[in-house]
Amino acid sequence: MSLKDVFQQNPDRRYIMFGGKGGLGKTTFSAATAYWLASQGHKVLVFSVDPQASLTDIFQKDIFGKGAVKIMDNLWAQEIDADSHIKNYQNEIRKKILDMYGFDKVPDEIEDYIQAASAEPAMEESAIFDAVVDIMVEGQYDYYIYDLVPLGHALYYLSMAKVYDEWINKITKLREEMREYETMVSRIKREKETDEDKILGELLYIKKRINASSQILTDKVKTAFFFVVVPEEMIILDTQKAAELFAKFDVPIAGYIVNRVLPPELRNQVVPAYLHNRLQMQSGYMDKIKETLGDQVRGYVPEMERDVTGLAMIEKLAKIMYG
Repeated sequence: MSLKDVFQQNPDRRYIMFGGKGGLGKTTFSAATAYWLASQGHKVLVFSVDPQASLTDIFQKDIFGKGAVKIMDNLWAQEIDADSHIKNYQNEIRKKILDMYGFDKVPDEIEDYIQAASAEPAMEESAIFDAVVDIMVEGQYDYYIYDLVPLGHALYYLSMAKVYDEWINKITKLREEMREYETMVSRIKREKETDEDKILGELLYIKKRINASSQILTDKVKTAFFFVVVPEEMIILDTQKAAELFAKFDVPIAGYIVNRVLPPELRNQVVPAYLHNRLQMQSGYMDKIKETLGDQVRGYVPEMERDVTGLAMIEKLAKIMYG
């Protein structure tokens, strides 16, 4: 089944993810897919959480940290600015502390903790994850094209939904038990029942958002994940291992796209020894890809003559991928 068939035969798949090791072409495939879907009349958002992402370079438009930026009719692109989200995250935490406890100012020891926690990598990942949840649950677009970070981080992001969910479940249960105890004590003392539990309400709100995001990531009807692979031994091996791990997180893998395929007709031409050797090596790995990934390969994309930047090159790549 070709890439085009995958989309046409599964019209309900609206959350599309491209993943793989860094530098294989995830971002360009994300951009080309978004371009093709937008050209079909669908309202599309392509977005990236990778701090090294290059949607700005590919579309030749400064979009970093600017929210959803219109590229052309039906197509918007967004690169998430982690630092900005961390600042918003810090301000939100401060506001909630002030609202919940009636302080005029956040106590110095808590402010120190907020500042220290912001330097932790987990804070950046948490803030980005929160931004992704905002984007995916908002529902403004027909298609969401998610340019994932490289494999290791991608697995971390995908696992965060489950880890957060389990953590929030435990905290929520504990808070509910505390709430029951507080209510019982109030009745014994014949006091008016405690006010609405804002902490429990906040936990339930977070849990609802995480569940919504987790359901999207693992929804076999609405979500499709494509691995980008190139004909090189280590990439093939790493991709196979990653696919096994992704399957454990119930991520619906819709297929593989092979990138940077050298034109086979070069084998019949007189070429420099270097290129001849590359052709021979790639031929062997192409056989391995066909043997190991089989009919899960949705397309082969040739090595392009130049970088995919600008709408003309994106359109050219989209035609190669989708016909």
